[in-house]
Amino acid sequence: MVEKHKVSNIYQLRAVVMEEWKRFPVVTYEALVNSVPRDLRQDTMSSPKPQEGVSGLSEAVGPESWSKVSCPCCISAQVEPLVLIQLADNVQPSTKQWIMAMISAPQKSGGAGLLAHPGEDASWGRIVVAAPRCTLLQATEDLGLCKADKDGNMITFSYSDRDNFSNIDDMQKFLTLAQRQYIVKYELETMRAMRDQRIPGVVGDKGVLKSRQNICELNCYEFELEKERQVQKLQKARVILDVFPLRDERQLKTLGREWYSQKRLWGQPLDSIHAYFGGSIAFYFSFLDFYTWALVPPAVLGLFISFFLPKWGSTEGEKADPLVPEVKSGSPVEDGDQLSVSGLMVQAVFSMIWSTVFIELWKRRNAALSYRWGSITLTERFQEPRPGFHGDLGINPVTGRLEPLFPDWKRKVRLGLVSLPVVLLFLGLVVLGMLGFYFFEAVMSNFHKASGTLITATLSYLPSIIHIIYTNMLGNSYRNVAQRLTEWENHREESSFQNHLTTKVLVFTFFNNFAVLFHIAFFREDLNLLRKRLSSLLILSQAVNQFTEVLVPYIVDRFYSSAEKELKEDDPEADHLQAEGSLPPFPGLFAEYIELLVQFGYLSLFSCVYPLTAVLLLLNNITEIRGDAYKICCLFRKPFSPPESGIGVWQAAFEVLGFASVVSNCWLLLLAPRIKALTLDTGLSPATVLVYAVIVEHVLITVKFILAFMIPDEPDWVRIKREQIEYRSMKAVSQQKVKRAEASELLPAKS
Repeated sequence: MVEKHKVSNIYQLRAVVMEEWKRFPVVTYEALVNSVPRDLRQDTMSSPKPQEGVSGLSEAVGPESWSKVSCPCCISAQVEPLVLIQLADNVQPSTKQWIMAMISAPQKSGGAGLLAHPGEDASWGRIVVAAPRCTLLQATEDLGLCKADKDGNMITFSYSDRDNFSNIDDMQKFLTLAQRQYIVKYELETMRAMRDQRIPGVVGDKGVLKSRQNICELNCYEFELEKERQVQKLQKARVILDVFPLRDERQLKTLGREWYSQKRLWGQPLDSIHAYFGGSIAFYFSFLDFYTWALVPPAVLGLFISFFLPKWGSTEGEKADPLVPEVKSGSPVEDGDQLSVSGLMVQAVFSMIWSTVFIELWKRRNAALSYRWGSITLTERFQEPRPGFHGDLGINPVTGRLEPLFPDWKRKVRLGLVSLPVVLLFLGLVVLGMLGFYFFEAVMSNFHKASGTLITATLSYLPSIIHIIYTNMLGNSYRNVAQRLTEWENHREESSFQNHLTTKVLVFTFFNNFAVLFHIAFFREDLNLLRKRLSSLLILSQAVNQFTEVLVPYIVDRFYSSAEKELKEDDPEADHLQAEGSLPPFPGLFAEYIELLVQFGYLSLFSCVYPLTAVLLLLNNITEIRGDAYKICCLFRKPFSPPESGIGVWQAAFEVLGFASVVSNCWLLLLAPRIKALTLDTGLSPATVLVYAVIVEHVLITVKFILAFMIPDEPDWVRIKREQIEYRSMKAVSQQKVKRAEASELLPAKS
């Protein structure tokens, strides 16, 4: 136990050093602090506050082994572990020490400016990483995040003006857990060799670092790109196996009770999701929630049209559709084509209006959330290049930093002359597979009609099986090709890389999912077959989705999950890091967005031929929300989540589908047999009908643009706040210039 007068003396010593900080070099302050006995130094620092970070791990890795900090404001009695680096089993202690030294080195020396802890001992194959206060604050400015000032207004954070912001002395309140962990990843990715050197303990070419080469790229990023093809080779040579953020079990359980364990159907704890999982995941669940409840109006309309509107060709005693003449015997209209003309028109026009209003209202919600979460002024284009970016070393004309430079015209040439033709080639292969499927289906159908045996009946399924195998193999090959093409295009920012990769895969996936439906609708002109195909796709896909999204995760968590079981040993805190590493990595949100986009396409493009589409989608998505929440909380490793201002390129994809819905619904109406019968009865020629269809299409497109123009993309209060942020940022820059000018005037003139 430390006596009170001794503690007081140590506090006085630290206070004097703080006051005279600018007059002493860094090494003097470190020497003064280190001169205090270690046991006194740990006990006499400010009392640690309850952490919202990784509970229990602070005690497990103890503060005495963390790397030292030179800034006095970053000294703390309790360090919050944020990220774990998993090393290969054969990594030498000298290699681990070198990695820790690079992590702790300042940014100007090529390091990350973070805190590193070796774990149990120097031979332990993991490194725990934390972030000092100044690194967190400087990265907040680099990322362009907005934070609340003393008056509660959200403004772009400035490190030089940090004292004017709320909670600036408490990083657990100033930044969310997801933001703190992403900043660690962001700083790790900026580590670069300042000169040609060799990594200690790594032999061969794998251990050679060239000047300005990204260290994480050499050891981590390359493994992620090549792991499918060169697993055995990289297992022998790689140094860093994985980097992942640590989970906070206490905060996660609280979020789970508030999120997927609740029995309520409406609303989600979006702020809690954003605080724990970050912007990209919070925006996904916000969009999923908004989209799910936006399905209620089309679902109600679909039920009304399907069960309450009069049918085409009503029997005696039923009310007939007033827009359609009486159906005579021998009518070519098929029995399954029974919806009324008025019902078709109402559904088609409503789908067009609904898709437009839905997208515009989502933009408004997106703007409000991006302001609330401080991501309305992100500045990624001025950050350090992403790890995979390469080019000739030079001075960035915007930031003035030395970094790889790559001409934009070269990237555009690669996009236009290589990437685009390759994408078109794969789309052609999709069409070729579809035509082959129809051809062999017709051959097998004729063969079965000619023989009529059980064997030919079984063989009639062969074209479908071959087509499914073909499309799956083509899809897997295309994803690998798209990855390599996007890498070769050499995008500087991570968001640009992801957007181009997403666009490539998105175009192929859209074509692969809707090509058959468009072929049935506009080439075969068989709307009855289209309705049957769409209904079977929806019912089958929803059944498979419920099985994979709800039942399989429950079984895996109930019988095969090992993380919680491993923590039931005698020393749960010591096994915590190992248990987290055993969880599978989060697969990302790409498949989830694809699923929503395909749903939206079914609804907006083809719902006029099957009005119950929205009903099936609504029932599916109500369970989808809870299933996705359960999976990300319980079954996967916690992912890094960068600050986001929206759902990115996916919003543009939904807008494109909304525009295509106008054209699709107009031509589906034109091709409907009941519409054809109506035009024939009125004596209109096919050319006249075509002209009318084009006119109606353009009128609806005009209405769509008018609606989009009338609904602002952001609420007025968000627009005012955004303009205030821009004005204050401009004013702060002007004040900084004035202060620099005044300071230069006070400096003594050089003799």
